Amino acid sequence: MEQRIIAIVFCFLLLQFSPTHSNTVCIIGSGIGGASVAHFLRQYSAAYHPSPSPIAQINMFERKGVVGGRMATVTIAGETFEAGASILHPKNYHAVNYTKYLDLQLKKPKSSDDSLSLGLWDGHKFVYKTFNSKSKLPIVQRLVSLANSIMMFLRYGFSLFRMSSFVEVAVNNFLRYYEGFNSRPVFESVEEMLKWAGLYDLTTQTLGEELVKAGLSPLLIQELVTVITRINYGQSVNISGFAGAVSLAGSGGGLWSIEGGNWQLAAGLINRSDVLLHLHEEIESVSYLGDVYVLNSTQGKSYNCGVTVVATPLDELNIDFNPRISIPPRKLQHTHATFVRGLLNPAYFGLNSLSDIPDLVGTKESHDVPFSSISILKKHENDMTYKVFSRETMTDALLDNVFSTRKETMKINWAAYPHYHAPEKFAPFILDNQHLYYVNAFENAASTMETSAVAAENIARLILSRLSQGVGLSSLDLKRVGRDPSELHTEL
Repeated sequence: MEQRIIAIVFCFLLLQFSPTHSNTVCIIGSGIGGASVAHFLRQYSAAYHPSPSPIAQINMFERKGVVGGRMATVTIAGETFEAGASILHPKNYHAVNYTKYLDLQLKKPKSSDDSLSLGLWDGHKFVYKTFNSKSKLPIVQRLVSLANSIMMFLRYGFSLFRMSSFVEVAVNNFLRYYEGFNSRPVFESVEEMLKWAGLYDLTTQTLGEELVKAGLSPLLIQELVTVITRINYGQSVNISGFAGAVSLAGSGGGLWSIEGGNWQLAAGLINRSDVLLHLHEEIESVSYLGDVYVLNSTQGKSYNCGVTVVATPLDELNIDFNPRISIPPRKLQHTHATFVRGLLNPAYFGLNSLSDIPDLVGTKESHDVPFSSISILKKHENDMTYKVFSRETMTDALLDNVFSTRKETMKINWAAYPHYHAPEKFAPFILDNQHLYYVNAFENAASTMETSAVAAENIARLILSRLSQGVGLSSLDLKRVGRDPSELHTEL
């Protein structure tokens, strides 16, 4: 009898002090998606789950030496500029809440931005230019802005209002993702998440098709809309309709960013979420051993995790998954951001003086145009800092043609977002029917800081609901919506 009691006590102590992994979450990627998953896991488990929390430890792995993912900055002429994800919409409510929560400072566009001049370049000439004024008087700037609005209406007519209405409907549908838990399910697939909000159909047709259906004129689609999609996604109006609507929304008013760099959103969330951060550590393999995921890193270390979240695009990574996973094939759209301190060359644009070149040079879809856009970031005393977007690298020879002088040049190649097409096919949120999750599955609908946060919030709820008795947290009233398991995907 005594031996039996000793054995029971020994087994109890063994269970108490043996390392458990079911409540350890490992997140691969430290961008806004990964940081948001960590934030919402902490927030929701603390608010809604009785002690002890289902999430004990969060490990985060970042292959680079800094956090933020595709949110990054560059320093040109001693000033900091956004090099990646650069703008936020006033209705990006997760980002708004993050900013307040982290006590970050907003950076809003200058009031004079409304009077900045726009030119549409077709590779040979400017087919459309707005007025520009060098005056800093507010009344003059307002008059210039009014004149430009009138000129734009004369060119595009009521199609401008139809475009605005198209964007407003999409934005209002997207706002459903901020509803309370009692009315908003937890989604196990991107398709069901989009269908619930009335956005799925926009991913089945191109933006061009959607805008024709909405009654926009061909001229507006070929010019202004194309300029916007080339700037925001580096692609034409052949992108899917929802990605296009998001792109158009990103050209509206009230846009903002974080003073000092948007990467601070991710950094702040990570710092506040009690995360064990592993910088300069890339995950090479993820193996599921029945009750635990084993992650092996480039540092020769292994980590045991009950839950693993992939919060970075898998497309250009070489993570070895065992068992193998399968996702639809896709390629990423690379955007080349070239920062130049110098002066543009008026002769390249067929103009006589630098002042004749618009502040923002947008481009039509043409093989004769080697760049997507050129914009002024900062006007210095004797020169300027420009940002050039292009689909291919800007060679030094080409830059020497476009610019008359170059004092400083910096080139960045971003694997920025998916190459969109319609109809879109989506990877699953749950990669293995267990606890391997993929935040970036939502990127095939649209890729922004806010859409990453929205997807991450759903992933956090999904994790908590599936950890709680495998069904849901009754206190959260979490209703899960699933995908058809018979869907086949090509293997990664």
